[in-house]
Parts: sequence; structure tokens; C-alpha cells
Amino acid sequence: MAKVSGSGLKRRVRVEIDLGALVRNYAKIVEHVKPMRVLCVLKANAYGLGVGPYAEALAKAGCRDFGVAEPFEALELLSVLRRGKCAADVQILSSILPDEIAPMVKAGVILPVTDLATAKLISDAARMAKTTARVHFKLDTGMGRLGILAKDALETIRAVKKLPALDCEGIFSHCPMAYDPKDPFTKRQIKLFKSIVAACAKEGISFRKVHMAASDAINNFPATAKSPFTMVRTGINLHGSFDPYGRKALKVEPVLSLKTRVAQVRELPAGTTLGYGRTWCLAAPTKVATISAGYADGLPLALTNRGFVFIGGRRCKIIGRISMDYTTVDVSDVPGVKAGDEVVCFGSCGRDSITPDDWAELKGTHAYDVICSLGSRVQRVVVG
Repeated sequence: MAKVSGSGLKRRVRVEIDLGALVRNYAKIVEHVKPMRVLCVLKANAYGLGVGPYAEALAKAGCRDFGVAEPFEALELLSVLRRGKCAADVQILSSILPDEIAPMVKAGVILPVTDLATAKLISDAARMAKTTARVHFKLDTGMGRLGILAKDALETIRAVKKLPALDCEGIFSHCPMAYDPKDPFTKRQIKLFKSIVAACAKEGISFRKVHMAASDAINNFPATAKSPFTMVRTGINLHGSFDPYGRKALKVEPVLSLKTRVAQVRELPAGTTLGYGRTWCLAAPTKVATISAGYADGLPLALTNRGFVFIGGRRCKIIGRISMDYTTVDVSDVPGVKAGDEVVCFGSCGRDSITPDDWAELKGTHAYDVICSLGSRVQRVVVG
């Protein structure tokens, strides 16, 4: 159990990160898509879990391609990799702003080209720094968020290729519907993207890194892990989670366990109502435990009167509305439960388990949302 430095106190809530499971998941993804390169997405501080341990473990496992969303993430990740003496690439996958370009070029970060104007600024910064900047063309084939529109792609690529001090090593796109294996839109996106790559090839323009698949596409659209593609990106599958829809082609395992402790156990009479809004009324005398975690720690309100936790090796139903700091559960079937006992909010318990995917289904969202919602007072603890 993690302690607060210098105080001797144990944190009430912690998320345990199994780096052994993380590395095994990475190895399974590599095997599934070989000979593709695998880029590990560690944006938002590895989804709020701590980029340092993730990057170190994955780099030791052989990962040489990492993706982030913005410059500060890139610099932090580079610092981790350099401390570990790992020569890996760090790529910004989203956008780059004008004032961010020069420091990123100097740091050697791979940058996205989202338009000709951005490419010119990157070229100018590289010439000023007397270096060559590595870039990937970011194509908007249907995401509608960032990038070069498909209709403008070939013309823009031609123009950028003429600029000095640029290594146009890659081209990529992103899919908004890849979680649905029956979705025709994704199939059209893949066809469109491949046609642009083919048109470039006819003009003698080739790319060492060609990528479109993120975790959903790896599972649902295997064509994105075959030629002309050379690389895939993975984020949520590293954690052993999936989008609630679609296939689960990758046999990955959960990496995370969220744990807390029992605050109090009471025998409450029939007719007692629990929590804000009095959403649960006890039909009979019931042994109720109050656990030391609530929505500030990442427990979704959607678990109210529907979710479960593990206490004493048993599934215990959440009863009453989840509050910011506490949650009440029915422990009638747990003998000897007392204050201080461990509670597994999600994780494994014998052959049974509760996962972020289970929470996401109840919340009507996806596992990214659940993982990124773990609160700042939740201790991140590396195990395995």
C-alpha cells in the first residue's frame, strides 16, 4: 500500500498498474500485426496513469515508436526515454501550433503536417536550427477534426516535398467509426487513404511509415495492418480494454486494479434510505459498508444502485447514490468485514473480475473515459 511521503499515512484509494501485464499486451499486439511497427500512444500522461513507468517498460520490451498529443507531453516522454538511454521516436499525432514548432524541431520530435503553411514554418525552423525535421502528413479522410482534406492531399504533398530541411517520412489518418466492424464508412476511408498513397507512389513519392489503424481498427479492420500500411497505433488495448462495440481480436489482459478501504460497517434497519436523493431504501435490516471512494476518485455516478465492488472475496452491490468521497454497499454476505478492509473497485478477485470496460458499459461510454477520470488523489502504484 502506497504511503504519503514523510507522513506514514496510507492513501485511501490507489490504482495498481501491472507492468508485467502491460508488456505482455504489447507483445501480443506486436505478434498480431507483424511485420507492422507498433506505435504506443501515451498521451495525457499515459491517460493519467504516469508516463514514466509505461514508457520505461515498453521501451525495454522493444517499443521504438511513441505517440503523444502536444509538446509538453513530447518533452516529458523524451526525458524519460533519454534517462533510460533508449533511442526511440516520439511523435505528435494531433497538431502543432506556430510558436511550438521551433522548440519541437530542436528536440527532434516528429511533427504532423496538417497544411502547407505549417509545413513551411517547420521547414524554416529546421533551416534555422541547421537540422532536418521529420514530419508525417496528417490526412483528414473523414474524421472531420484536423488535417489535410483528401481532395487537397496530393497537391499539398507535392508542394511540401519541395521544401528544404524536411524528411517527409510518414503519412497517416484516423477513423471515427472503426469500433464498428460492419461500418461502411471506415471501409471507404481505408480505400480513399490507400488511393492517395498509390497516387503518391505513381509520382515517385514514398513513405517509410504509413498508418491509419488505432486500437479499434486493429481489432475490426485487419486491412489496416497490411500493405501499403507499415505501422499501427495502439493505446487502450495496451491497458487490456476495448471499445464496448466490435470485435476483441486481441487477447489482451487487464492492466489496472482500483482499490480502496472500508470506512465503516453498520447494521441499518429496514426503511433506512441511503445517500443523496434517497435513491435506495432498505427493504429489510441490512449490513451496509461505507467505502472510502466516490466520484472524485473516478467511480462513475452511473454505478449508483447498479454497480458492484469486491470485499472479502465477494461481489457486493452498490446501494445508494455515489457521492464525491464515499459509496455505500451491501455487505450482508461478507462475514467479519470491518473498517480498513480492502475493497477492489475494479480488478480481479479469484476467477471473477470487474473491469473498466464493465464500468464504461454502465456509464454508456468507453474505457478511455473511465481511466482518464481517476482522480488526482488516487495513488498510482506500479506492481508486477
